[in-house]
Amino acid sequence: MITTNWAGNVTFGAAAVHRPASLDELRKIVARAERVRPLGTAHSFNRIADTPGEQVSVAGLPPVVEIDTSGRSVRVAAGMRYGEVAVRLQEAGFALHNLGSLPHISVAGACATGTHGSGVGNGSLSTAVSAVELVTADGDLVTVDRKTRNWGGMVVALGALGVVTAVTLDIRPTFELRQYVYENLPHEELAGNLDAVLENGYSVSLFTDWRAPVIDQVWCKRRDPAPDEPWFGAAPAGGPRHPLPGMPVENCTEQLGVPGPWHERLPHFRLEFTPSAGEELQSEFFVPRAHALDALTAIYELRGQVSPVLQISEIRTIAGDELWLSPCYHRDSVAFHFTWIKDTAAVLPVVEAVEERLAAFRARPHWGKVFVRSGHYERLSDFMDLARAYDPAGKFRNEFLREYLHL
Repeated sequence: MITTNWAGNVTFGAAAVHRPASLDELRKIVARAERVRPLGTAHSFNRIADTPGEQVSVAGLPPVVEIDTSGRSVRVAAGMRYGEVAVRLQEAGFALHNLGSLPHISVAGACATGTHGSGVGNGSLSTAVSAVELVTADGDLVTVDRKTRNWGGMVVALGALGVVTAVTLDIRPTFELRQYVYENLPHEELAGNLDAVLENGYSVSLFTDWRAPVIDQVWCKRRDPAPDEPWFGAAPAGGPRHPLPGMPVENCTEQLGVPGPWHERLPHFRLEFTPSAGEELQSEFFVPRAHALDALTAIYELRGQVSPVLQISEIRTIAGDELWLSPCYHRDSVAFHFTWIKDTAAVLPVVEAVEERLAAFRARPHWGKVFVRSGHYERLSDFMDLARAYDPAGKFRNEFLREYLHL
């Protein structure tokens, strides 16, 4: 059973960890527990899943993938990994609108924390959710959907409403993408052509170590072939690349413009490989897209503090949404992601410095990563009321929710 998070920087304090094999077993566990928290793939870097009570994983429930071809939706077991679901959809001729960098993360955990891919027109993974099935504090099985009152608080809910057992996702016909990597994009070219760079593909990611005024790599995932012309001063990569120099490129999805199905191009890493040994910490901060260039400049000014504890940083775009606790609530966003060295004492002061600089742009953190400030959420009080209605005794609450949501 899982006793630490993926990175090993958090040791869970749960008195018991359960992996029920049936819905009835799960309902009984939740009904009798005094305190309980859902546990996904543990790909978080803080104590969002921790509890002194009991943890429950839904990864042992039957791996349901039910495709409704006429309704363009799929009902998925919450504990399944995105990569597993994607293969089933592709076989049936369908696709999701986007995927995260890692196909290894669970559907429920990713949606509950506002996890995302990239693309100026692409919402987070949570925006594809049209229905949620969950076990509430009394062990009841409840289904909510987009017609349910307070739907905006039901998806990115941080495990505060119950244990999610299944979600229904919007799907579309399958499609192909080509992945191109460009190297050494000068900062002045990015500054003068920011929108054009970010809009240059279905999904675009910028990688930098902040040590110089340059974007080290740009990963463009395009529907059509890239034009045969200079690309904002950046050179096409001469071979496959990994975002971290020196790491095995075999772990990464195919590049060099070779066409392939959506689920083999949208993630950066292949499902069959572990992308890292977990020797890292991660933070991510979302700012309104209109402030992207100013935020980038503010972080670059901190390079003397950031670079010594940084492995790599990724910059992505996400479309705004209507989900109350989403970092992209009511604003198109640019997310600044940091993969740090695995040294909490050295990293935390740098995280605080970055947060202080980004506060001027109303930055919000990724709920599953390392942060200090939770940011401003206009519907927080509404979410607190919703959580108390679903869980009046606080069975699903923990120290993380008390600190950041005041529950």
